[in-house]
Amino acid sequence: MSAPLPLLDPPQPDPAPPAKRGVLDVPADEFRAWLAARGQPPMRAGQVRRQVLVNRAVTFEEMSDLPKGLRAELADEFDVFSTRVERHRTASDDTHKLVLRLADGGMIESVLIQDEGRATACVSTQVGCGMGCVFCASGLNGVVRNLTSGEILEQLVRLRNLTPKPVVAEKNPISRAPSRREVRDGTTVALADRLTHIVVMGMGEPLANLDNLLSALAVAGDKNGLGIGARHVTISTVGLPAKIVRLAEVGKQYSLAVSLHAPDDALRTRIVPTNDKTGLDAILAAADAYFAETGRQVTYEYVVLGGLNDQPEHARQLAGLLAGRKAHVNLIPWNNVDGLPYQRPRDNDLQYLIDTLRKGGISVKVRKRKGSEIDAACGQLRRRAEQTSVRSEG
Repeated sequence: MSAPLPLLDPPQPDPAPPAKRGVLDVPADEFRAWLAARGQPPMRAGQVRRQVLVNRAVTFEEMSDLPKGLRAELADEFDVFSTRVERHRTASDDTHKLVLRLADGGMIESVLIQDEGRATACVSTQVGCGMGCVFCASGLNGVVRNLTSGEILEQLVRLRNLTPKPVVAEKNPISRAPSRREVRDGTTVALADRLTHIVVMGMGEPLANLDNLLSALAVAGDKNGLGIGARHVTISTVGLPAKIVRLAEVGKQYSLAVSLHAPDDALRTRIVPTNDKTGLDAILAAADAYFAETGRQVTYEYVVLGGLNDQPEHARQLAGLLAGRKAHVNLIPWNNVDGLPYQRPRDNDLQYLIDTLRKGGISVKVRKRKGSEIDAACGQLRRRAEQTSVRSEG
């Protein structure tokens, strides 16, 4: 493993209590009323949001289609972003990881994963996490609060802004195909100049903050927003059965990913403590209901912990558990986290797991490691930033 790349943004001290909200967190009716009180037409609200969501404006002064006086008033009352970049690391595979400091001083993580013609945003939904998965750095200090819809949306916008700008301005830039190409290690690769996919797999349990998540995704999917279709959005959950059913009833074609991590309740409760309140039967029944309602194949995430959940009996149990289901399994070999005692699986154990699932007729893929040299596993870089912040205050 190569050494971590230098930080692009050094740690900064905690900000003073904020006096201004991020403009993406202001409800539409309230924003229009604010504009009306200043003699501005309702269309100005749409212009401001388009500047942020489509034109990549990061200050009000950049919004040249607004009157200069209004730009000054907006800057006095609001911020374009309520978050600020605390740390920014870039890996050799062009993965970007951000630690964002919220207005109240909390920190969250967001990741941009760029592959051939794709730009995937991985976003957080909570400060910390209350699910307690034993291998995850996000939940080591528990959950602090839910993110607002604007804070979720800001992550998407900030990550989108890291993609190459479209070379030629168009009336509808969100419909563009990748147009920028770079040569890396002798190979020409295409870079998307917009976000193409969203995975809600960062810090927190997404379904525990479902209302705010759905509000943010509605903007992300709008033609006047980020233009990302529902089929390009994956929502990951540790398994909250009632919320899974409710998500199905929303009527969107979002992909569902269930963090399984074990083939039986006893082992799963050791790995995912909240399983004792739900159990695999209820989670699988809810996932089956999701498939029945949406027709979308459910993905089961399985972090492979060497010697703990990757033995032959686990492979056979997992194949039996998912037999007959329209399911896909993502195997995720353990990514080391400082302070946690787990280890990567041995190659032969991982291969036996793969072979057993495939023999059972189950689709399986081993997730590629992206951004490993920049602490890209959930919670790692945020945890380092918080520890640095504490030391600097001491």
